Amino acid sequence: MPSTAEKVRQLAPHWGVMFAVMFVTLALIETFIGSLAFWQSLLIVFVIAFGYPVVARALGVAPEVWQRP
Repeated sequence: MPSTAEKVRQLAPHWGVMFAVMFVTLALIETFIGSLAFWQSLLIVFVIAFGYPVVARALGVAPEVWQRP
């Protein structure tokens, strides 16, 4: 089992990409569609947060700590 420091080292780049995708997605939606309600923004953030690991696994770029046995 990897140490906590190793887990953070593996996950940090993915967290950065995930947050960037969230901000860009929300900015694009607000630019083209208009202002969103808080719950709508929160729903988009949850979809990206839970969907990103699935997409990363499917593309084969997921870190070891996200790999399923």
